[in-house]
Amino acid sequence: MSIKQKYGLTDEGVRNVKLGAIWTAVSNLVVFAGVGALFLAMGAFMDHLTGGAALPDIVPFAVGLIVFAVVLFITEYFAYYYQYGVIYKESGRLRIRLAERLRKLPLSFFGRRDLADLTETIMGDVKTIEHAYSHVLPELYGAYIMLGVTAVGLLAFDWRLAIAALWSAPVALGLLFGARRALQPMMHATRMKGLAISEDIQEALECVREVRATNQEERYLEHIRADIDAAERQAAKSEIACGVCVNGAQIVLRLGIATTILFGSILVLDGSCGFMTLFYFLLVASRIYAPFDQCLMLIAELFSAKTSAARMKDFYDEPLAAGSESFEPQGHTVAFEDVGFSYGEGGKVLDGVEFVAREGEVTALVGPSGSGKSTCARLSARLWDATEGRVTVGGVDVARVDPEVLLRDFSVVFQDVVLFDDTVMGNIRLGRRGATDEEVLAAAHAANCDEFVGRLPQGYDTPIGENGARLSGGERQRISIARALLKDAPIVLLDEATASLDVENETEVQGALSRLLVGKTVIVIAHRMRTVMAADKVVVLDRGRVAEQGSPQELLERGGLFARMVRLQTESAEWAL
Repeated sequence: MSIKQKYGLTDEGVRNVKLGAIWTAVSNLVVFAGVGALFLAMGAFMDHLTGGAALPDIVPFAVGLIVFAVVLFITEYFAYYYQYGVIYKESGRLRIRLAERLRKLPLSFFGRRDLADLTETIMGDVKTIEHAYSHVLPELYGAYIMLGVTAVGLLAFDWRLAIAALWSAPVALGLLFGARRALQPMMHATRMKGLAISEDIQEALECVREVRATNQEERYLEHIRADIDAAERQAAKSEIACGVCVNGAQIVLRLGIATTILFGSILVLDGSCGFMTLFYFLLVASRIYAPFDQCLMLIAELFSAKTSAARMKDFYDEPLAAGSESFEPQGHTVAFEDVGFSYGEGGKVLDGVEFVAREGEVTALVGPSGSGKSTCARLSARLWDATEGRVTVGGVDVARVDPEVLLRDFSVVFQDVVLFDDTVMGNIRLGRRGATDEEVLAAAHAANCDEFVGRLPQGYDTPIGENGARLSGGERQRISIARALLKDAPIVLLDEATASLDVENETEVQGALSRLLVGKTVIVIAHRMRTVMAADKVVVLDRGRVAEQGSPQELLERGGLFARMVRLQTESAEWAL
C-alpha cells in the first residue's frame, strides 16, 4: 500500500513527506560527515602527540568547521520546512478534499453517519494524521535512508564493527512493527471510545431542552461519565501496551552500543583494530540511534494515524452521487415510474409507486405517517436515488443528472427550516448568491417578511443567531419562502411548510406561497386536508403504495382513503374540551 493510501495524504503531501525524509537524511549525513571530520582531526593530533608528527595546520580545520556549520544550517532549515513549514497547508488540503467529497456524497451516507462522527473525522482524524505527517514520517523515512547510506560506509570501513553497531536498529524496528498487529486494534478501540464521548456531547447539546423537561439531567450525566471512564481505561490500556513495546524496542536499540564496545574491545586487544577506529564507531553508533529514538517515542501516533486514515478512507470508498453536467428537460413535469425504495437494510418504503406531477399544477401527496410522502419528494430532487424504477423530470431520468445541476431547477421549503448565523439579508440571499440587494428585498417583500423585519434593531442587516434562534417559527418559515422566491426555480417542493404554524402565521405564509407557486410544478406534502383541497391533483399513499389519485373532488366522491381522512379531520376539528 502506498504512503498516500496508508495515511490519506494528498499528492502534494506525499511529495512533501518524501522531500522531508530526504532533507532529514541529508541533515543526519552532514552530522556524520562532521563526526568523520572530527575523527580525522583527532587522528592528526594523536599522531602529533604520540608519533612526533608536525602539528597540523589549524586553518583548514577552522574553515571546515565554518563550512560544516553553514551546510548543517541549510540542511536543517529545509528539513524543518518540509516537516513543519508545509504541514498546515497539507491539513487544509485534506480538510478541503474531505469537504468536497462530502458535498458530492448522497444523503443516504449522512443518514448512516452521526454528525459527531463526521466532525471528528474532519477535525480530529486530520489532526492526528497532521501530527504523524509532521513529526514521525519524515524522521522515520529519513532515518531509514541515513541508516542505509551509513551502513554501506561502515561496512566498507570495518564490517565486523559495523555489524556489532548496526544489528540492533533493524531488530528493534522489526519487533515494534511486529507488535503493530496487536496494538492496532487497541488504537482503534481508543478512537471509538473517544468518538462515543463526542457523540454524547453532541446529543446533549441537541437534546438539552428535552433532558431538562423530563428531569433526566443526572441520569444523562451519569451515562456521559460512564463513557468517559471507559475511554480513560481504554486509553490507559493502549498507552501501557504501546509503552511496553516502545521501551522494549529502545532497550534493544541501545544494545548496539554495548555490542560495539564488547566486540570493539576484543578487536583492540588482539591488535586487529585501532582505538581511534573503535572511538569513531562509538560516535557513529550513538548518532545513528538518535533519529530512531524520536521515531520510537512517537511511533504510537503513526499507528493511530493509520486508524484515522482508514476512517477517512471510508469517505472515499463511498460511491458519489454523480451524473451528467448537462440537464435539458422537455418541460418540468415530474413522473414516478414503478419506483421502489428502501433505506439501507430495512424493508421497502416505496413499492411500485407511479404518478405524474404536471408542470403548472399543484400535486398534493397525502397519507398516513410513514406512507412514503417525504421520500417521494426527496427522490424527485435526487436527495436519494430510487432503488427500483425511475424518476424523471421533463423526460430525463434524474439518476443520470449531477445532483447539484438538478437542484438548480428545484426550490425546497421544508417544515424544519435551516437558517445560518447570519443576517436576514444573508440568509435570503442563499437562494441565489449573485442576487442584488434590490432582488433580495423584493423576494422578502413578496414573502411578507417586511412586517417582522421592521421590528428588528438593524432591519435586514440584523444577525438572527444560530438557526434563526431570535426569530419565531413563522418568521423563520417566511425567510425560507423568501429564499425560494429569490431562487425562482421551476419545480417547488413543499414538505409540511405550514404544519407547525399558528393561524395568523399560516395565513401570512400561505399568502407568500401563493406568489411562489404561480406557473410552477408543485409537489405539496400536507396532513391538513384543507391545505390540499385547492390542489389540482391528489396522490394518496398508503404503506409505500399509491392507494388512489385524482382531483380532490373525484376522491371525495369515491369514498376511499382520502375521503375517510377528510372526514376524520373534520370530526376532530369539531372536538372540544
